[in-house]
Amino acid sequence: MPAAPPAEVTWINALSDFLAGQSGVEAIRLNTTDRSVQVATLGQVDVEALQVQVNELLRSLDEKLLATTPEAPAEGLQLTRREGELLLQKPTCPTAPRFWKWRDFEWPEAEKIEQQSREEWRAMAVQATICGLAQIMAYVAGRAFEAPEWMVHSLLGVALVSGGWDAAKDAWENLKERRLDVHFLMLAVASGAVAIGAWEEGALLLFLFSTSGALEHFVLHRTHREINALMKVVPKMARVMMPDGSTMQRAVSLLRVGDVVQVRPAELFPVDATVVLGETAADESTLTGEAVPIDKSKGSAVYGGTLNLWGLIQAHVDRPATQSALAKIINMIQTAQHMRAPSQRFTDRFGTTYTLLTLSVVLIMFLVWWLGLGIPLFESTAETKSAFYRAMTLLVVMSPCALVLSIPSAILAAIAWGARRGILFRGGAAIEKLAEVDLVAMDKTGTLTEGNLRVGQVESFPPGREKEVLSLAVTLDAHSNHPIALAITRHAREQGIEAGELIEFQSLPGLGLRGRTTDGVTYVGRRELMDQGDFAQWLKDVPDAPLGFSEVWVLNAGTMGRVLLKDEIRSGSKAVLAQLAAEKVITVMLTGDRRAAASQVAHELGVTDVRAGLHPEDKVAAIKEFTQQGRKVAMIGDGVNDAPSLAAAYVSVAMGARGSDAALEQADVVLMQDKIEKLLSARHISQAARRIIRQNLAISLGSVIVMAIASLFGIVPLTLGVLTHEGSTVIVCLNSLRLLFVKEASMITKPTD
Repeated sequence: MPAAPPAEVTWINALSDFLAGQSGVEAIRLNTTDRSVQVATLGQVDVEALQVQVNELLRSLDEKLLATTPEAPAEGLQLTRREGELLLQKPTCPTAPRFWKWRDFEWPEAEKIEQQSREEWRAMAVQATICGLAQIMAYVAGRAFEAPEWMVHSLLGVALVSGGWDAAKDAWENLKERRLDVHFLMLAVASGAVAIGAWEEGALLLFLFSTSGALEHFVLHRTHREINALMKVVPKMARVMMPDGSTMQRAVSLLRVGDVVQVRPAELFPVDATVVLGETAADESTLTGEAVPIDKSKGSAVYGGTLNLWGLIQAHVDRPATQSALAKIINMIQTAQHMRAPSQRFTDRFGTTYTLLTLSVVLIMFLVWWLGLGIPLFESTAETKSAFYRAMTLLVVMSPCALVLSIPSAILAAIAWGARRGILFRGGAAIEKLAEVDLVAMDKTGTLTEGNLRVGQVESFPPGREKEVLSLAVTLDAHSNHPIALAITRHAREQGIEAGELIEFQSLPGLGLRGRTTDGVTYVGRRELMDQGDFAQWLKDVPDAPLGFSEVWVLNAGTMGRVLLKDEIRSGSKAVLAQLAAEKVITVMLTGDRRAAASQVAHELGVTDVRAGLHPEDKVAAIKEFTQQGRKVAMIGDGVNDAPSLAAAYVSVAMGARGSDAALEQADVVLMQDKIEKLLSARHISQAARRIIRQNLAISLGSVIVMAIASLFGIVPLTLGVLTHEGSTVIVCLNSLRLLFVKEASMITKPTD
């Protein structure tokens, strides 16, 4: 095998390919020192799509490639290098850069984020440990050995510094931006405690605060580690077959549709592709969460980031790396981590003003105790505590640490739980909303049924031209990802019939396909597509497809016929629908199939309501009708025809990573395995997350309210206030962490709240 090309060539080719493939993008600037990236655009561009392209480009380049740059730019491009920075731009006139708009993009650093979170919680744990040990030593020295006061205070000083070090850094950064947060409050209380001689209480506060902070970062690290497990399997290089039979290493981002890649045993498939030579089995657990080997042979689809277990195969690239199933998943997860749930947005707004409100209440009560009730300013006695002591206690118990963590910790844990089990939530809102659903609308093909259609019969009218009918059908269906089209294409290949030349192609949503072939204009689709003009009367004499079969009609100027296909009901559909019924959830089938076929499936499964013969707009109308009735509707589908109704639903669920791009783009939840049972898992983890959130809010707000009221009457010592405040924070973090350890099997039979 020839040696791989130099890293510089791959690096510059990757940048050149990025610029060439992006209309409206004029230049890219990379700083390898601070790992920043800027892109110059001209005119209107799709910023979200551009971010995806930038992410894929940067993922394809490892640290060694980032450290080197070529001496000469690619042909037609201008390269400028400075210390740690390079600028690559398209040829342009001197005045054009004035009209460029430079956009900053985030550098995808999943591993760096995980490493930082690990380092942060470990460092905070060490600081909390030092703080705790110093307090124990101070207690033992003062009580057991009657050490001098200066020694005890020195040990407590070590505890105060180590326990408050991280809080001081965060508070200082926020103060520079003229913001106050909970870290400032904790330092203020600790300083106040020292000022009135309560060194032990101040040190205890910072010990518990640093311990809860370390625990918080540990929870975030665990969720980041769970989520980033997918991102670490992204292949960077691929082995491409050359015309002479040799192979050449190439960056995955440079692969194009039509390339043929070689994948050896124990290697990852670089992109989504179709096997053209060889046999093997694939571990697709990175996509589906299910580590069951899937046999692959000629014609089988393989997916980027999945593992080739034992065979040497060659595969035809079906789509670029940026459009692979794994790339879509990664971008969905990255987006989900930053999308806040409705309740979280509420606590964010609440927390922004809560700090100032707390300071105001504490100040007012301090003045009331001192000036209004005549309580001594700093002097405490055995009978009563000073006004300042009471103010510090009130400040501690009103601090919103637990409240701030109550929702995001649970949401992140639920997202991580789902990602490990093939369930992707597009943000916290999807988790909260799925738990509220009381009506589930489902497509039939590919959702309640396997979607693995098989051609049972091909008919022509008049008989004798069945091969022509199948040839015309596959010519158009070869350009569609609909389950019916894939079944017809597979059957045609088995019969040795290849797709013909296609001059024009058009998808007719809800009806079928239109194309211009060498035989003229051809239609492939539903009976309604043919039910026009002189054919309307003729079709009345043609019997419906046999019960249990779907029909696809083929029509052009010289040929007419139909293809009959049969589908099988998913093995888990009946149990899922029974469980939903037990939970008082209404189920509705929305399908474009004939009523007879739909009713048969619905009767067998126990679907509450059936609506058949629907076009995409009819499905949307049905969703809106249910919504107007006060229902919170979840729509489940996997095809292009389902995308509008998915968008109209309260929460949308897409079946499988292999579903249509349109369905995946609209979905709030994606069930990566083609298993309807995962709907129950997704619904029940969302219910579990909502229960945890409610518990966290009750714990955090309850402790604040109870302790604040008690503090107003001066009956709460500072030590108890510290223990209650920090204890509630620890409990909230641990309570959220429980979601990571929920067993999926036990959730299917668990009753709802």
